Amino acid sequence: MLHDLTALEQGDAVRNGDVSPLQLVEHYADRADHVGAFITPTHEQAREHARRLTEAGRPEDAGPLWGVPTGIKDLHPTAGVRTTFGSAAYDDFVPEESDDLVLSIEAAGMPSLGKTNTPEFGSPCYTEPDVAPPAVTPWDTTRTAGGSSGGAAAAVAARLLPVAPGSDGGGSIRIPASCCGLVGLKPSRGRISGAPRYGDPVGLATAGTLARTVRDAAALLDVLAGRRVGDPFWAPPPSGPFLDACHREPGRLRIGRFVVPVITDTTVDPSSVLAWDDASRLLEQLGHDVEDVPVPIPPEAVADFETCWAVLTALSPAPPGREERLRPLTRWLSGLGHAVSGPDFGLAIGRLRQHAAAALAALAPYDVVLTPTLATPPVEVGALRDDADPARDFARQKAFTPWTSAWNVTGMPAVSLPFHLTDDGLPVGVMLAARPAEEELLLSVAAQVEAQAGSGRGWVDRHPPGW
Repeated sequence: MLHDLTALEQGDAVRNGDVSPLQLVEHYADRADHVGAFITPTHEQAREHARRLTEAGRPEDAGPLWGVPTGIKDLHPTAGVRTTFGSAAYDDFVPEESDDLVLSIEAAGMPSLGKTNTPEFGSPCYTEPDVAPPAVTPWDTTRTAGGSSGGAAAAVAARLLPVAPGSDGGGSIRIPASCCGLVGLKPSRGRISGAPRYGDPVGLATAGTLARTVRDAAALLDVLAGRRVGDPFWAPPPSGPFLDACHREPGRLRIGRFVVPVITDTTVDPSSVLAWDDASRLLEQLGHDVEDVPVPIPPEAVADFETCWAVLTALSPAPPGREERLRPLTRWLSGLGHAVSGPDFGLAIGRLRQHAAAALAALAPYDVVLTPTLATPPVEVGALRDDADPARDFARQKAFTPWTSAWNVTGMPAVSLPFHLTDDGLPVGVMLAARPAEEELLLSVAAQVEAQAGSGRGWVDRHPPGW
């Protein structure tokens, strides 16, 4: 079946004339969404885009994903397509213009099959919005796909899309990657432009990629990466395509590791520790030096992160007269954000950057840092959400995701790899992070791990039930 192929293999099939972009779109449009992957399907728009591509033919300078379909997370304004931002307050909003990520996807010749599911304003680490059914992992559809890129991850894991972009301000790509058994790549701060909205003045959030393989994730990063005039942050350009880095040996690396939770004191499930230990041993077998390191970010950084997170939530207001449609968690966080003065917000940003600088200095001797991705396997739908007590909801989210936001604070690139399956068939990820702007090294070692894992653990060809 076409959906058995990786995204790059589908791109090869298009290039070789074995399949057309329109045939790929039709194949995926015929697959039923049983995982809450989409808020707004756009099959007709995708067909029209694919027809234009098929009629025009593949350009000589086309990238390897030309003609391969994808989806757009519903946080990205898309011209002429309902864009809800995961909120009932925007359930009928249709933008007149697309943001630059959408334009990059379209320019790369990748038809979009729809707006992928996301929680309200991308805030929670679960995807249970009022505008769509919950996004669930295809490994067990009673359990969450994670968030906030839960719809994108569910779609790729259930083979409803070959590959998909996501976004990540505190783990929102890596969390669903772990829940859904995927590769989830958060690039360095400034690697992908936030133009033209620049909605995050703190610098925590970035777009990134969700894929079945490291190479697919790298190929989509090549589509999305690039600086725009006016960007407040930017990363130096790579030496070549990120995809090429997946074919290079990383050399012998010095790898630091820690398992102690960063943002809260919580119990770590044995499956997360087992995956982390197994990954450590594999990295040693590959010739790398692995050593334990202290947690690089102090507990006092958590309050500064939460201050910034609350203010960012307050910067996403409902249209006038629709405030009552906001979720309880959003209203609670917005209230906290509105209570922060301008000077206090500025001071929190400054302290957060000081914490980041200290962490980067402490980790500078290490090429890569290894942690678990999540404290537990994917939890049941509703297990984290608590509309009656948003503070408890937020605390549960922190306990579920105690490592991911550290690398948003530092701006380091990080990738979750689907390293382990529990005895009852639930995916468990491990996370690798590299120095800022060193995605090439990160992709190189991730591809090395994937190649070795393929001989024994086999995540590339691992299929969830009902795929």
